[in-house]
Amino acid sequence: TNDLDIETLDLLEEMLIDYPGTVFLVSHDRRFLDRVVTSTLVAEGQGRWREFEGGVQDWIAQAARSSAAAPAAQAVAAPAAKMAKTEVASPPPAPKRKLSYKEQRELDALPAQIEALEREQIELAALLAGSALYSEGAARIAEVTARSSAVDAQLLALLERWTALSD
Repeated sequence: TNDLDIETLDLLEEMLIDYPGTVFLVSHDRRFLDRVVTSTLVAEGQGRWREFEGGVQDWIAQAARSSAAAPAAQAVAAPAAKMAKTEVASPPPAPKRKLSYKEQRELDALPAQIEALEREQIELAALLAGSALYSEGAARIAEVTARSSAVDAQLLALLERWTALSD
């Protein structure tokens, strides 16, 4: 944002504010960030990251409140930690369920199916992004759009199934 003139910076702000998706934004310009962001990720050191709602000023205020509340929380946590040591330990986690032969075969086949759908998804996205498709008529456009939606749904279903079987 250093090299942008005021008009371009204002345009960028408007575009980011109106953008319906998610954008990861890195900038040193605190005022710009305060006007644009809804959530701030902060590196706290030692590989720890923390998310704060709002911009830079919100992060500073929340961090100040957290550090002021930390001594009180430690005073409350010390007796609780002492009590937790005297209580019975929680039961060990349940053993992982063994997959049936059919489920194992399904799990083994899923990566190839997912890869094929991802390739098709890329091809369909390229078709939709290009201009050639739009000269082929409304029926073809509707066909490609419907297939793209179907591939997205199938891919999501396969990924969920893969997660369920691999857990």
